[in-house]
Amino acid sequence: MKIIGIGNAIVDVICKVENSFLADNKLTKSTMKLVEEAEFTKLLSSLKIEETVSGGSVANSIVGLSQLGNNVGFIGKVNDDDLGDKYEEGLKKENVTYFYSKKKEKLSTGTCLILITPDSERTMCTFLGTAGKISENDVDVSAIKNSDITFLEGYLWDEGDPKKAFNKAIESSNKVAMSLSDQFCVERHKLHFLDLVKNKLDITFANEQEIISLINAKSFDEVIAFGKKVEKIIVITRGEKGSVAITKNEVVECDSQKNLKIVDLTGAGDLFAGGFLHGNINKLSIKESLIKGTEMSSRVIQKIGARLD
Repeated sequence: MKIIGIGNAIVDVICKVENSFLADNKLTKSTMKLVEEAEFTKLLSSLKIEETVSGGSVANSIVGLSQLGNNVGFIGKVNDDDLGDKYEEGLKKENVTYFYSKKKEKLSTGTCLILITPDSERTMCTFLGTAGKISENDVDVSAIKNSDITFLEGYLWDEGDPKKAFNKAIESSNKVAMSLSDQFCVERHKLHFLDLVKNKLDITFANEQEIISLINAKSFDEVIAFGKKVEKIIVITRGEKGSVAITKNEVVECDSQKNLKIVDLTGAGDLFAGGFLHGNINKLSIKESLIKGTEMSSRVIQKIGARLD
């Protein structure tokens, strides 16, 4: 494998809603909220489903990498149920090797309700199900050792079994990349994430809000100074301001693409990371890798869902 991803194996259920739906259900726009199965079912009961697709942040990146012609794999926990079957089929269809043998679990396969408002922002309500119960027994060490890069997601990090699975993956890896995933995750696990970024990750992906929150920065200049000090690769997406990669004393910037017909921002960060990792693994320059990430994210936000056709 060029790259193996480890992440939440989640089936995305995509629905269009008005802003009033978020207000009525006390949901904060553009964030991810963890919900129990009952709340998930209640929210979904009044909505029309636009699309159902096997998702999860790192899985979306891995599919993007596969579509670019890279040999990739994925580890993520599902139940042996209908959604679990659908999840596995979705990866196989995209030529992603699935390094996980599903079995009957107490919890069902995880699902994420993606609510798209008229401004194309997406607000997520996630029932993790069995995805959040990943343990070190689910981590295929030989697959990781035979991959050039292991790509992890902040969404998956949690105390107990997921943390053990994370550590086992990091210890077995040749090179580690991780996405901070969401400001909610950063706030929840700030000290752990800071330790990972400083000491264990070779490549960190974050958006501007996440990295500012992580280091309690007052300005973006502080982020640049932090990135130079860390001496790893830190890649930051900044929306319309484009993206920045900081590596040692080098700061490389890339503009965003203009005049796009934005339909849905779901998967923008995932596909950006996939494009950047494609560049990194194929020995493109940092600038070329940023351009590839920008190209991939620009394509995905002009369609519904987090996968390119």
